[in-house]
Amino acid sequence: MQVIEFDTVLGKTIVAGNEQGLAGVWFEDQRHFAGIQEVWIREETALLCAAKQQLLAYFAGELQAFDLPLAPQGTEFQERVWQALQRIEYGQTCSYGDLANQLNQPKAVRAVGAAVGKNPLSIIIPCHRVLGSQQQLTGYAGGLERKQWLLQLERSTKLKTEM
Repeated sequence: MQVIEFDTVLGKTIVAGNEQGLAGVWFEDQRHFAGIQEVWIREETALLCAAKQQLLAYFAGELQAFDLPLAPQGTEFQERVWQALQRIEYGQTCSYGDLANQLNQPKAVRAVGAAVGKNPLSIIIPCHRVLGSQQQLTGYAGGLERKQWLLQLERSTKLKTEM
């Protein structure tokens, strides 16, 4: 696994990948991130450089859709949830219950929430677009302040493009 670190408007960001694709995008202090592993190689591969450029463009409000090969590792259920997250359009939100219903498992709201929280590809797989049942900000492994910032960025960018 190769890895790079760089500063963003939301703090130090770590991006990791391998031959299959992008495996992780985390904030330095993110919950469920064990830190850079000793066996990982600090190397600016073409994939990691592309991910960095796309993330920086996203943060600047210049990019709404990522174009990167993804290789997140999780259980079959987690991967299904992460695929469903990728269908939430830029500037849109949904609830954990909505995701559970999309997966035809309406009683699995808590399991969906746990899988969303373990998403290893923050921002690129847009777990920040998931809200509580009353449209309130709830859980975000990167911190609620970041989640709020990301949602505001998308709302304001979407408004500008619609004008």
